[in-house]
Amino acid sequence: MLPMLVEAAPAKVNLYLRVLGRRADGYHLLDSLVVFAAMGDTLQAAPAEALSLEIAGPFAAALAGGAENLVLRAGRALAAAAGVAPRGRLLLTKRLPVASGIGGGSTDAAAALRLLSRLWRLDLPAARRAALAASLGADVPVCLAGRPTRMGGVGEVLASPPALPRCGLVLANPGAAVSTAAVFRARAERPFAAAAELPPGWTDAAAMARDLAGIGNDLQAPALEVCPVIAGVLAALRRLPGCLLAQMSGSGATCFALFADPMAAERSAASLDVPGWWTWGGALAP
Repeated sequence: MLPMLVEAAPAKVNLYLRVLGRRADGYHLLDSLVVFAAMGDTLQAAPAEALSLEIAGPFAAALAGGAENLVLRAGRALAAAAGVAPRGRLLLTKRLPVASGIGGGSTDAAAALRLLSRLWRLDLPAARRAALAASLGADVPVCLAGRPTRMGGVGEVLASPPALPRCGLVLANPGAAVSTAAVFRARAERPFAAAAELPPGWTDAAAMARDLAGIGNDLQAPALEVCPVIAGVLAALRRLPGCLLAQMSGSGATCFALFADPMAAERSAASLDVPGWWTWGGALAP
């Protein structure tokens, strides 16, 4: 291990997702309640003469480490915005599956912005940080915030969420990478939705699950057309004892199950022993 600064890059979970419309430039307008799991990738940084990236971990082989990697793009963009030289030795431990609907690349880019700001001792104004994050991808602003958030616009409009109850999550991915663009193409003929009506908060996970079930994920049906194995993941999650709700996150293929508490989620995840699947269970990130 290198003597490095460390930044967590937690998994992003869309508890619901509605597609409200499409702008003239092709970007879709969204409404989503985003939370973060207490697990994810880890990014480390140490001083160096040039900016470089090494990738390790169980999903390292699925991720290109070249100049177009989103972590390096984030670092170069931050350096340009701050007027500093892009320097640092980065080590990304990749624990999240790639192209899986839980913001792996976006949360890594957001971690790079936070971590390199510390390494380079930067203090960019909040508006500049937000604009920089938005330029890197639709999910990067909410991942930069790193806390439960209601996300709107094309990902750049962030608002306070309802009060969330104590709960647990199980995440499951069947080992299939899903193209977000392909999912949006598959839903192209479907009507747009209205923004969800949410209460000020939920007293318990069961009440939250009931409301979320009525809102859903507008990308789930088209994702099932693109990647039919998602149906098996949802069915397996719904069979777990104590499962309150099972839906897809983002554009898939990762799905989540909501539980009353983190210990129940952890036990249920341990029982999901399917060859080729990636699973995790536990709490929301603090």
